[in-house]
Amino acid sequence: MLKFGIVVFPGSNCDHDCYHTIKHVLGHDARFVWHEETDISDYDCIIIPGGFSYGDYLRTGSIASLSPIMKSVSEYASAGGAVIGICNGFQVLVEAGLLPGSLIKNASLKFICKWVYLKLENNDTLFTSNMNKGDVLRIPVAHGEGNYFCTAEDLKELESNGQVVFRYSSPAGEVTEEANPNGSLNNIAGISNKEGNVLGMMPHPERCSEGIMGGEDGRAIFESLISNLHQKGRVKKEA
Repeated sequence: MLKFGIVVFPGSNCDHDCYHTIKHVLGHDARFVWHEETDISDYDCIIIPGGFSYGDYLRTGSIASLSPIMKSVSEYASAGGAVIGICNGFQVLVEAGLLPGSLIKNASLKFICKWVYLKLENNDTLFTSNMNKGDVLRIPVAHGEGNYFCTAEDLKELESNGQVVFRYSSPAGEVTEEANPNGSLNNIAGISNKEGNVLGMMPHPERCSEGIMGGEDGRAIFESLISNLHQKGRVKKEA
């Protein structure tokens, strides 16, 4: 059984969704980790959930990025640990410098809450290796500042390194302006670090990991992660 640490900031509100998915849907150990804690070495994966950390004051995720736990998360990721940031968690990761770019207000200047389609662009990460490149997932979004933006230099590097993991698309996998819900550059919905062990994404896979929620495409992301963590554990044990 794997052990997942779910970081809780003041204002987090998707932590229980992640807990339910990991523990009750997928059958693994899940623990809440208060943002003032600094020892996360005992976890197989760290999840930074969605919500409104610190009320989204200043820039979204900016205050949370300064919490004591984030230095530990950065060190954990640098050592190869698996980290996934969802929605506000993605915002925290970019503010903390674990991923490039920033998340700004949606192009519509309105909060968006709806189902969208994501085209898988890179299946060579901890979170996507059980899927095929080009697969289309139906996953909900719920954000006001999910418009991914970065410099031209960073964008070129992301694209050339294959760090763009998900793009907003049509149900058929066509990457179009109409399929982009928030104005993100190049329809970017999720990116990874160069090593592929840190993923940030705006859509909510934890909200669609069982049929009763209206869809379960998000489950594939967690199942890929679990498969890879088990493999890493076997390799580590054999070594």
